[in-house]
Amino acid sequence: MEIEEKIAGEIALSPKPGETLKKWREIFGFSESELAQALGVSPSVINDWEKGRRVPSTKNIKKIVKTFIEMDSSRGGAILNRYASVENSDAIFAMEELPTPVKAKRIVEAIDGKIVGYPEGINRDIYGYTVMDSVKTITSFGALDYLRIFGWSNQRALVFCGVKFGRSPMIAVRAQPIKPAMIIFHQPDRVDELAIKLAEVEKIPLVTTDLSLKKMLDALSALKR
Repeated sequence: MEIEEKIAGEIALSPKPGETLKKWREIFGFSESELAQALGVSPSVINDWEKGRRVPSTKNIKKIVKTFIEMDSSRGGAILNRYASVENSDAIFAMEELPTPVKAKRIVEAIDGKIVGYPEGINRDIYGYTVMDSVKTITSFGALDYLRIFGWSNQRALVFCGVKFGRSPMIAVRAQPIKPAMIIFHQPDRVDELAIKLAEVEKIPLVTTDLSLKKMLDALSALKR
């Protein structure tokens, strides 16, 4: 299964496989005890893996990921259904997961960003990012498509390109039940006061960047290494 290969590969190739394993466990919403019981091991083994005291073998990683999929399926497949992506849409420029959580502040630094709203949230963890065309996303995506731009977790940065003043994307985010952990406007003409106010109300850090699209994508991609 493509999903299993993606997750197993990310854990195995991560410079910190334990942290990456923990990230996926938390994305699927399982406790250490639940995972340990499903795998037939003690919770201390899971803890040792996640803390880096022991490294899971390739065989164990495959078993862990298979268990994630089976447990999620038994609960209705909420996480797997979210993975049904919109990556093939021409509205999406990039949609990536980060092997380990990255602080929002580090992303701001990487893209030479400027915080324009709710700076209090700049130390939260970011698990991934989705870069999209603002107009195409707002005008062509339905509610289900909106959920899918979050990939595996809503603890991600949504990057809106082609923004003039930022009012429309912030209103769109405001109207949805699931909120991102961070919003980035790529090369906006200026940021409307309403957009900043909505960022404060929703408690979402709002950031702008003037980097070219390629340089911004390269900077975001470099966070995966």
